[in-house]
Amino acid sequence: MVAMEQRLSQILSQRQKQPIAEAGLIVSAVLVPIYRKRGRYYILFTKRTERVREHKGQVSFPGGARHKVDKTLFDTALRESAEEIGLAPTEVKILGELDDMRTETSNYIITPFVALIPYPYQFKVDGWEVEEIIEAPISALLDKDLRPQTRVIDVDGQSVTSYFYHYQGSVIWGATANILHQFLGIFAQAMRG
Repeated sequence: MVAMEQRLSQILSQRQKQPIAEAGLIVSAVLVPIYRKRGRYYILFTKRTERVREHKGQVSFPGGARHKVDKTLFDTALRESAEEIGLAPTEVKILGELDDMRTETSNYIITPFVALIPYPYQFKVDGWEVEEIIEAPISALLDKDLRPQTRVIDVDGQSVTSYFYHYQGSVIWGATANILHQFLGIFAQAMRG
């Protein structure tokens, strides 16, 4: 494990995760997959198809709702990533967890797992849930010229800041953007050493 990955893992393990426990919400998990490509770190997103029931056409992380077969939420993230993009669970190295996030437009609580994945890798997009894979250099998302737009929204009577990232014609918003924002802050902290 290179020093950057060690620092990321250490920061994630030392922070106090903020869980959400609200009755009536759908428990789910996503993988926040990162990898090294030509000396730079990348993050992988998926673009959902228009066929899915919820979150049509949105940029997201691989993942979904917990099933009875899943022993843990990490198992959920692994199973969903295997189904959606063909990522073998044995190829995933977990670095840590981020805070739970609630979706803005549906009743989901998402537990995000930051994970190192291999590159190059022969992904297999399922075509039903996922239309395409989007690769973004983390340095581009951290670029000061690409700062996210923000707006304050009301979620159950509480004011919550929501982020919007624009990357090569794609808009990353909602829970995915909020997860990304938290991850980028931790990644920047790890870069500083």
